[in-house]
Amino acid sequence: MAKKKSMLELHRLDVDDYKKLEKLPVTVVLDNVRSEMNVGSVFRTADAFLIERIVLCGITPQPPKPEIHKTALGAEDSVMWQYYASVVDAVEELKRDGYTVCSIEQVHDSVSLEEFAVEKGQKIAVVMGNEVKGVSQEVVDASDMCVEIPQHGTKHSLNISCCAAIVMWHVYTRLHP
Repeated sequence: MAKKKSMLELHRLDVDDYKKLEKLPVTVVLDNVRSEMNVGSVFRTADAFLIERIVLCGITPQPPKPEIHKTALGAEDSVMWQYYASVVDAVEELKRDGYTVCSIEQVHDSVSLEEFAVEKGQKIAVVMGNEVKGVSQEVVDASDMCVEIPQHGTKHSLNISCCAAIVMWHVYTRLHP
């Protein structure tokens, strides 16, 4: 039977050492995400997969918040983040800075996540939408592309934190050395 690894065997970094690591050129944009717990979960996953930063937009809660901390387990301190009142302003700035902006949304002519090609050195911004409305149409229109996670059940959406984790893992597996 397999034995669980101890905390010592996991070689966990402290926040200062983590901040010194080279991050992937990936920014996660949260478009009016309401739940502090979803935001915290995105921080925790971003920490795990060396995401360079999270951009919180509109009504998205910002640290420090108790529920963000509860699910992030401190990753809100290790992962760089910024706030923009307007998600469109954030997207426009990312595009000016050379990022390919990809909204994760179910739209006509979307690219399946399975087909979503990411190349080393490419700067990617992935936009995750509101729990009810998804990514706003305005942001979809401003995006370079839309990526859709294939789903085959009776529901037509995933929780934003689950969606973000799937996308971050996909990008991580293509960009991490």
